[in-house]
Amino acid sequence: MLAKVSAGDQAEVKAAYWQIFDLTELGENVKPGQHLVDWVQRRIDTFAEARGGRYPAAVKCLLADRQSLTTHLRFPIEHHKRVRHSNFIERTFGETRRRVKVIGRFPGETSCVSLVWAVLDRAARGWRGFTMTSNGLRILQDLRRALLHPPAQLHPTGDPALAPVTEAA
Repeated sequence: MLAKVSAGDQAEVKAAYWQIFDLTELGENVKPGQHLVDWVQRRIDTFAEARGGRYPAAVKCLLADRQSLTTHLRFPIEHHKRVRHSNFIERTFGETRRRVKVIGRFPGETSCVSLVWAVLDRAARGWRGFTMTSNGLRILQDLRRALLHPPAQLHPTGDPALAPVTEAA
């Protein structure tokens, strides 16, 4: 985004960008989740309105990637600074690619999964800066459960495709 801003204005825009993600305004009772994502999304909109006329290309870049920019806000607060960028993830996948190049082709799915598991397990031992509190573990388990078993709608309404099924019951 800064590449789309003149050199003289980059410091100002950079400071304003990081202000979007500053959670100190919310106090100490900040809880991760969709409400926090929505709050930051509103701040992104405010940033876009304030600077859209002067830096349209930079604002377009910001708005195009807004969902990716707020994904880390669903994770425990103590993890935000580590997971808001993808350096440790990129490094892990780079290690996997390096090992796969040597092998060339896997004889089966099990060998592929075993190699990926080994690389991720080794990488996870080297991740520094993650503190796992009981509250953080609960939040991560809730996220995992929501991704693997999303809640089903109990009473579908207004869907014309389901009308014959509803009438038959």
